[in-house]
Amino acid sequence: MDEKAERKNEWTPSSWQNKKALQQPVYRDDEGYRRVIGRLTSYPPLISPGEIDRLKRKIGEAGEGEGFILQGGDCVERFIDCNERTITNKFKIILQMSVILTYAARKPVIRIGRIAGQYSKPRSNETEVIKGVEIPVYRGDGINGYDPEKAKREPDSLRLLESFYHSAVTINYIRALIAGGFADLHRPFTWNLYEIEQTEKWPEYRDILEQILDAIRFMETFGGVNTDTLGSIEFYTSHEGLHLGYEEAMTRRDERLGRYLNCGAHMLWIGERTRHPDGAHVEYFRGVDNPIAIKIGPSIDKDEMTGLIGILNPKNEKGRITIITRLGRDRAGDVLPGLIAAVRKSRQSVTWSCDPMHGNTDITETGVKTRNFDNILGELKESYVIHRDRKSILSGVHFELTGDDVTECIGGAVDLTANDLSRNYQSYCDPRLNYAQSMEMAFLIAKLIKT
Repeated sequence: MDEKAERKNEWTPSSWQNKKALQQPVYRDDEGYRRVIGRLTSYPPLISPGEIDRLKRKIGEAGEGEGFILQGGDCVERFIDCNERTITNKFKIILQMSVILTYAARKPVIRIGRIAGQYSKPRSNETEVIKGVEIPVYRGDGINGYDPEKAKREPDSLRLLESFYHSAVTINYIRALIAGGFADLHRPFTWNLYEIEQTEKWPEYRDILEQILDAIRFMETFGGVNTDTLGSIEFYTSHEGLHLGYEEAMTRRDERLGRYLNCGAHMLWIGERTRHPDGAHVEYFRGVDNPIAIKIGPSIDKDEMTGLIGILNPKNEKGRITIITRLGRDRAGDVLPGLIAAVRKSRQSVTWSCDPMHGNTDITETGVKTRNFDNILGELKESYVIHRDRKSILSGVHFELTGDDVTECIGGAVDLTANDLSRNYQSYCDPRLNYAQSMEMAFLIAKLIKT
């Protein structure tokens, strides 16, 4: 490569600004925005380099069948949900699902929350019409307000500071829960949310916990268990790296190893709408050393996907790239086999995960966005079969879910219908699995893993 080409290919935390950046808010007060970015850049990091490296190693192991990734959380976090009850419930559902999956898979489960940073969301349209008035679309609490008023929908850079604050508070509280023994396997029944005891899966879940506790007591009798390890777990954070100004401000140089890391989350992903190989998002993420996921929809070309992987992981490092397919129940059988074949032919190291939510979104007759539990499960089942038959490994799942008893997705053992959605529809953007549906999904995934 000649000197001119090398300069053109040189990466810096701000080199993305030379590329076309999609899904970025436009701030009226540019000077105020720059002051906010300057403040964010001066703040201490939320995540340490050692934690990021540990997650990357574990994702690489999962890609080889030595672990399983459970990634889940809100579609888009709300500032009002940064409270003890809501964060605890999110943490509980991830813990409970991971117990079920660990018991079934007999291998470590890597817990990654869509939490502590998921404050912005890509949208299909720039504006929407409410009561005859066209206003900017809601893009997440980190960008603008949800209330359908034009003034509140204007992007406000001060919300980026609030995003950092709420992320820091959330991470601090989760770490305090873990350090305080909340995740201790000696006391798994303390993770229960009331609703689990009202579902048909409660006896099965209770039996799993009793068997685990019995095994722990048996091994402790012989001194074969390190009690300290049972009281602590590893929990990682992730969000879509959408707002590039914010992500640049979260970037820190690791002087010891001469590299850059995004220290706002352990893992970040590039969305279906921003994964263009020549775009600003890919330019930014090719230069940070975090594990990166790519959301892949049915429209992608196989060569485009392998080219994208090559840009983001030129050294073919294990654990660096996770491919999260979001194809839809009707398209997975047509698209996924070709993607697997293309990656295998290119000999690229990737870890495969499945997001069965985003490709299965429907609109009811009354205009409410929802998802059908059967379609979610259907894509997941088919993806497992396709990977298995092609000697590939589906190493993880990616869900939008909540620990609360919302009514946003239809179906499941709770048998929600379109008429039930208005009862407790809380999401500001996309519909999530509720607590009972999430637990049911964990049991169904466990059965897939066993077979």
